[in-house]
Amino acid sequence: MDMDMASSGMFVPPQTLGTVLCCICGVPMEPNPANMCARCLRSRVDITEGLPRHAAIVHCPECSSWLQPPRSWLRAELESPALLSLCLRRIHKPLSRLVRLVHGEFVWTEPHSKRIHVKLRVQREALHGAILEQSHLVEFTVQDRLCESCSRAQASPDQWVAAVQLRQHVPHRRTFFFLEQLILRHGAAARAVRIKETSSGVDFFFGHRSHAMKFVEFVSGVVPVRRRSDKQLVSHDTKSNNYNYKYTFSVEICPICREDLICLPPKVSNSLGNLGPLVICAKVSNSILLVDPETLRTAFLDADEYWRTPFGALLSSRQLVEFIVLDVKKKTPEVTVSGSRYCLARVEVARMSDFGQNDTTFDIKTHLGHLLKEGDVVLGYDLYSANSNDVEMGKYKGFELPYAILIKKSYEEKRQRKHGKQRKWRLKRMQMEVDDGARGRGSEEKRNNEYEEFLRELEENPTGMLDQMTIYKNKDHRPSETASMLSGDDDLPLDELISKLELSDDEEGEEDEDMAQ
Repeated sequence: MDMDMASSGMFVPPQTLGTVLCCICGVPMEPNPANMCARCLRSRVDITEGLPRHAAIVHCPECSSWLQPPRSWLRAELESPALLSLCLRRIHKPLSRLVRLVHGEFVWTEPHSKRIHVKLRVQREALHGAILEQSHLVEFTVQDRLCESCSRAQASPDQWVAAVQLRQHVPHRRTFFFLEQLILRHGAAARAVRIKETSSGVDFFFGHRSHAMKFVEFVSGVVPVRRRSDKQLVSHDTKSNNYNYKYTFSVEICPICREDLICLPPKVSNSLGNLGPLVICAKVSNSILLVDPETLRTAFLDADEYWRTPFGALLSSRQLVEFIVLDVKKKTPEVTVSGSRYCLARVEVARMSDFGQNDTTFDIKTHLGHLLKEGDVVLGYDLYSANSNDVEMGKYKGFELPYAILIKKSYEEKRQRKHGKQRKWRLKRMQMEVDDGARGRGSEEKRNNEYEEFLRELEENPTGMLDQMTIYKNKDHRPSETASMLSGDDDLPLDELISKLELSDDEEGEEDEDMAQ
């Protein structure tokens, strides 16, 4: 109707909201049920009456966790949303009974003051149905007290309840380095009381059996394992009939690693559709990806199938030999399996040790046809001169071994150009004790060399494993124009994978201390 009146040209008086005078101070105001302005209403009615102004919160100084009554502990940083939620839960009952919470935020205080200030905006019905909003400051006193895990560890490091023993029977630690990064990224060992590195694996100690079981479930989800558990009686209270046990979980990781050459047992080969018998382990997660380098047939082998008929590697990555590519012949179309590309091709190669010494060459099939060109250096297994006494190989009558099987392209020339140059990225390390059996100058040097090989492998295969890790910037990296000109376009695309986080000084100190042990 208003639109019709406006269109017809009729005069429409502007609508104004009526005002009344405050019954106390006489100031014009919008009418409300109390007939008082906001200033007078706030001076006569305090809606925060009955709300707590002081409260206490318990903090563990060792692990930076906060007590969530009655017995659980929550890890949270200062002025974090998790800590704000915990503080509000401490005063939830009077808040929900008296007022309506609109907003809450921290007010900055000195970190060493042992005080946390939380500013609240609350609403409440005042006189005659008028809604009044007011701010309210609550001061929380921080009381330091060790949590159960930290007090047990501080009293005696051996006071653990459950232990997880991770073992893998291989001559290297590549799997443990990779598993360490997965554990750090997902915080799987955050509740561990102590971590000890042994000569054949790593031991994790927990203050509760449930924490150890959760950690075992995590490891079972990322690598193929078999496990067993045992318990030992520590004490028994005959009056209350309470038993105290120490639990031990033994977790054995599958000895098959990436890039291993495997001769499948006939029973396993038949169950996988007559795959192989010579296959390459292309990827290890909670299952094993096997690739036949001569047919590009693939199969996944889960943990249950493997441990039903366990087998070992015919040759491992420590036995790789350098070959030079002389000719690349016909190729087949590329195929993609589990994020990796393969292309079947026929190539002519010669061992680097024979190159220029004799005319011995090998004409072989390879699954790396999409990567290789003439003059490339590749790493592979020399089956022509290898002396293998594998039991499974003797079960295949009339099977002829190929002269060589190529595994990956070599980046040795690129390594030499980058020799002595710092990496622009780094990995975080777990703080571990070193067992007496794993100490010694030779053991430490071997461990450092294996870790350096692991970092090189990450550089050469960034899309294979780096996307499952958290990569940090290296603050000590100083790029130089000469190094960047020499590297050219050969640098691997790691910038998009590097996290924008940096290791703090405390974390770097812990890492340096761990490496020095």
